Amino acid sequence: EMPKWLEFRRVLFRSDIPMKLKEIDKVRYRKHLNIVMFSMAMALIIFAQITSALFIYLFSEPDASHFYHIMAAVAAAVAIVVYVLNKYRNHPYMTEVVYVWDLKQQLNKIQCKQRKIKPAVESDDNDAMIIMNFMYRGSKQLYELDDNTITIEDLDLLITALEQRMKTAGLSLSTDLFKPEMLGSY
Repeated sequence: EMPKWLEFRRVLFRSDIPMKLKEIDKVRYRKHLNIVMFSMAMALIIFAQITSALFIYLFSEPDASHFYHIMAAVAAAVAIVVYVLNKYRNHPYMTEVVYVWDLKQQLNKIQCKQRKIKPAVESDDNDAMIIMNFMYRGSKQLYELDDNTITIEDLDLLITALEQRMKTAGLSLSTDLFKPEMLGSY
């Protein structure tokens, strides 16, 4: 069993929770993301300054090097920010931001296994096609949210080719069929 102090990893890096693609408001997402990122940066600066001054005052001598105290202060500031993000993860204000963070984590997991999944798609493996369908459509959503449209035409070609393969295999094109545990086979 995971120690209580490491429990935040399970919550922050939620690999066991089913991921469903959903439409989100791009303007609201960008606005909230910018505010959250700015707030995180400011909190890190403020907490690091306060804790470093406190650590140096409590645990150092005037002529000593303060490098390790400052590093400990930065680590403490990161821990505080992670704790606050974890605490407010389910707040309605964070809905779009957390959705995109979770989607990026899920797509990264698929990306790491893509070397084994792509040949399985070529062999008409149903789970592999479902996984790649989720990846392509999730990637397209991220590209559109982040205004990264340079390679979207190439992605559309991959989606079209996969759709044809899935139709031939009699599979639904719904991304709701994807389950994170499918990745365990690859």
